[in-house]
Amino acid sequence: MTPVALSATPVSRGDVVAVARERARVTFTDDARAAMAASASIVERLAQSTRPVYGVSTGFGALATTIIPPDRREEMQRALVRSHAAGMGAPVEREVVRAMLFLRARTLALGRSGARPLVAETILALLNADLVPVVPEHGSLGASGDLAPLAHCALALIGEGEVDDREGRRRPAAEALAEAGIVPLVLGVKEGLALVNGTDGILGMLVLALHDLRALLRALDVTAAMSVEALLGTDRAFADDLLALRPQPGQQASGANLRRLLEASPIMETHREDDPRVQDAYSLRCAPQVHGAARDAVTYAETVAEHELASAIDNPMVLPDGRVESCGNFHGAPLGYACDLLAIAVADVGSMSERRTDRILDSTRSFGLPPFLADEAGVNSGLMLSQYTQAAMVADNRRLAVPASVDSLPTSAMQEDHVSMAWGAARKLRVATRNLRRIVAVELVCAGRALDLRAPIEPAPGTKAAVAALRTSVPGPGPDRYLAPELAAAEACIEAGRLLDAVEAAVGPLD
Repeated sequence: MTPVALSATPVSRGDVVAVARERARVTFTDDARAAMAASASIVERLAQSTRPVYGVSTGFGALATTIIPPDRREEMQRALVRSHAAGMGAPVEREVVRAMLFLRARTLALGRSGARPLVAETILALLNADLVPVVPEHGSLGASGDLAPLAHCALALIGEGEVDDREGRRRPAAEALAEAGIVPLVLGVKEGLALVNGTDGILGMLVLALHDLRALLRALDVTAAMSVEALLGTDRAFADDLLALRPQPGQQASGANLRRLLEASPIMETHREDDPRVQDAYSLRCAPQVHGAARDAVTYAETVAEHELASAIDNPMVLPDGRVESCGNFHGAPLGYACDLLAIAVADVGSMSERRTDRILDSTRSFGLPPFLADEAGVNSGLMLSQYTQAAMVADNRRLAVPASVDSLPTSAMQEDHVSMAWGAARKLRVATRNLRRIVAVELVCAGRALDLRAPIEPAPGTKAAVAALRTSVPGPGPDRYLAPELAAAEACIEAGRLLDAVEAAVGPLD
């Protein structure tokens, strides 16, 4: 895999995914070294002066008025990391910690934090050795950034705390660093603060969720098209000229996907004429509008993420003219709002998917399909309980859609009297996104079986390819069997990209 170069310029969302999930190596460029060295020299000069500078010659938070003697300022940085590594709960996922480390190094490489190049180089050494600090889930309020999670990362950099190694073994950081040939950091002035004062965990989780949601929303268009076809619905509501009357970008993209997926459908042709139904239910007819609104929410959140990836996130900031100024760039509000918006969209599209599934399984509304798509219904229950599981996850996502970003709790003796709770918003978005993948998997299984039961009439080339991809790991209709592994296999088909690969091979790229 091509290494990711860390320079004094922004990184991309693809870079974050490559480092976090694919363990891409990260290199450090000369321009980043120069930028960091220049800002470190400014901080070093200020450290020798009598002028109070936050985090350099003073304490932190509500202790900002406490002046620290010059001979104790490096000790203060170590103490900061140790005291702020105060998280609790289950460890954060490996990919999230890798993203967090990479993004903290990214901010340092911009040369606005006053840290030496050695600090970023040590972070990259940890990443390239795939040593992942153990970071408890609870501890960040999203302002001043992700203090506790980043402090647990910084603790490993100074040879303390624990890490999970490449094989997943939990080990003392000092032991693992020594084995990898990494010398623990001895923190200089301001460097402890520079390591913990960022939104890197929140941003990393947002970027990973955006990567997943782009693919999931395309998969959702696929399962919606399958459901429309299986329920003998119409594609007339998705006509280009109709949708153009409301030029919302996401709606246009989703509608174009549905048209492409349903094009040349023999099933659709069976009820083009003499069908007494005037229109389909909303869960079918309004799919482009709802899926499209979710796409537009993703587009907005991508803009927020792109801006953050180009941002220097720290406090205080070191400016080229020699000033070191306090600011609020660490506040997670922009990211928290984006995560909360996405959680709402995820809950809504999942709810619509469940309504389509319910129609497929209800013989009074499925236009000729057997109850619960069962073989000898009564003796067999078919896919009845798959909808129960789907409904449970829909309900969970509705709870997760309650915004975290409106719930501030003041900390640090009222110095930090308004916090973003963006870490909580990002954590629940991760859960909601995972739930959505499983919700879509249930619709895929049910719609796929329903299309099989419409035989000998064949579905459209696009939806036929989706069923074929599913059938590589999930059998077709038949007597009841152990269902959970089949639902998990359908989820894996979506997560691994096999579903979209098969469909796009048949009909071309989806929007």
